Amino acid sequence: MKISINGKKVEAKQGETVLQVAKRSGVDVPHLCSLDWAPSPAASCRLCVVEADGSSRLLTSCTLEAADGLAVQTHTPRVLKARRAIMELLVASHPQDCLSCVRGGHCELSTLAADLGVRKARYVGAVKHHPVDISSPALWRDPDKCVLCGRCVTVCHDVQGVGAIDFTGRGFKTRVAPGFSPGLNVSECVFCGQCARVCPTGAIVERDQVDDVVAALADPDAVVVAQVAPAVPATLMEGHSKSEGVRVMLERLAAALKRVGFDAVFDTGFAADLTIVEEASELLDRVRNGGVLPMFTSCSPAWVNYVETHRPDLIPHLSTCKSPQQMAGALIREIYPKRTDLDGRRLVVVSVMPCTAKKFEAQDLDGVDHVLTTRELDHLWGRFGVDFGTCTEQAPPDPPFAETTGAGRLFAGSGGVMEAAVRTAHLLVAGSELEGDPKVAEARGREGVRRFTVTAGEAELNLAVVNGLGRLTETLDELLDPQTSLHFVEVMSCPGGCVGGGGQPYDTDVQAVKERLERLYEVDRRSRTRRAHENAGVQALYEDLLGRPLSEASHRLLHRTYTDRRPHSVQV
Repeated sequence: MKISINGKKVEAKQGETVLQVAKRSGVDVPHLCSLDWAPSPAASCRLCVVEADGSSRLLTSCTLEAADGLAVQTHTPRVLKARRAIMELLVASHPQDCLSCVRGGHCELSTLAADLGVRKARYVGAVKHHPVDISSPALWRDPDKCVLCGRCVTVCHDVQGVGAIDFTGRGFKTRVAPGFSPGLNVSECVFCGQCARVCPTGAIVERDQVDDVVAALADPDAVVVAQVAPAVPATLMEGHSKSEGVRVMLERLAAALKRVGFDAVFDTGFAADLTIVEEASELLDRVRNGGVLPMFTSCSPAWVNYVETHRPDLIPHLSTCKSPQQMAGALIREIYPKRTDLDGRRLVVVSVMPCTAKKFEAQDLDGVDHVLTTRELDHLWGRFGVDFGTCTEQAPPDPPFAETTGAGRLFAGSGGVMEAAVRTAHLLVAGSELEGDPKVAEARGREGVRRFTVTAGEAELNLAVVNGLGRLTETLDELLDPQTSLHFVEVMSCPGGCVGGGGQPYDTDVQAVKERLERLYEVDRRSRTRRAHENAGVQALYEDLLGRPLSEASHRLLHRTYTDRRPHSVQV
């Protein structure tokens, strides 16, 4: 069918809204509450109003369904006047602290206000005065900066299936908060950070640890080292030539980190390879010795927190392997002081991660002192006057955590952990490698839940991949049903995996996540070694320290236990 937008006929699909058709057609209609990849909003911001033939009132394009022959105007004088009035009302009750706000320069509200010509507040009224919630180790909330667009609520409920926050109060006292308004630290929040990634203002942000890192770098009694997750260089490639590659971007990042004072930079992809060897060995041990099945991956801290907070009955199903971040942290503390003379100085380990939940994980487990998200890198460069976009210097990651296989890079995307595990599990089960190209196409994709079977010699491994917590809740009972005979299930908390993590750049565009996934597939395809167990550094680690997978030393450094974290019932 066809509709008319500003006098131009455009194709529309059944079920699309006018806002979706307009965007696809290159017409920019301002909006705050709507997300392309989430369920329809409640039209709470009203900024997307348009004029439609046959209607005497303005209609919200995010809820107006396209119909054959429909004609709308998106930027008439009447529409522009209404949008400007709406924005002036939003600005009137919003804190005027843009110079010091963490979202300064990246605030959608500020950008839209400028686009609509709102340069000063014409309305004067009551100002919100809600306390800032800094109780969480991962996310901080400033309700005064909330514009009640509802994006965070939509993502938390409809995308992630957690429901830790919602609208509360009435009228001017309406706000977004956990039930009964406690701090996030005692709510059902799993710290995935998807709310912060889509918030258009500074109402929900990660707990900024740049100050802590800068202080450590300035401390003469500290040796500061960093580890970098595979998703970070794959994300930093945005806006750069594809020919540079993920490896080159990692080396540019390592050079920039050393320029601002880091003593060493390690590749967390090394620990991802190590995780695969341990996890595949644990899976084989469970299959052969009657362990609890299916075994779920444990590399996503928000997923682990979900189990501990919402479903502690699933704890026996979780792999006991630490996440790559925590494996790397433990090994850095164990090995680095033996290879480098610290001369009495303390060792400070900093992680650069795409994930806000890693901040919670670092507090929960020993090994990592501070976690910076991909977003926080911009703040770090600003402190030292570094323009990363123009940095061309390269420095390879430092040994002994410098080598990563294609499998380790795949860890950053949905299905990547499973694909990497299959490559190693096939060898452990069948005694031989996967024939030909080790790519496991069934593990790739963006479907909510993918189930498939891999034949390894005379055995069959029944596997599943869950892309996002919200997809898990509706299929969990089926995955646990003994009749499905599943052996191994990968769960990534964030849609798309770590490349779509809560600490990634502010965006609401699914295409950006897709492109990051493609970069991971490309770097795997180009890698000389594509199986985790082929990592020479991992092999040397077993020879020199661990002995073998699941050994006593391995369990001490690389494995963990879990805790029932269900919030206490509210007493009335």
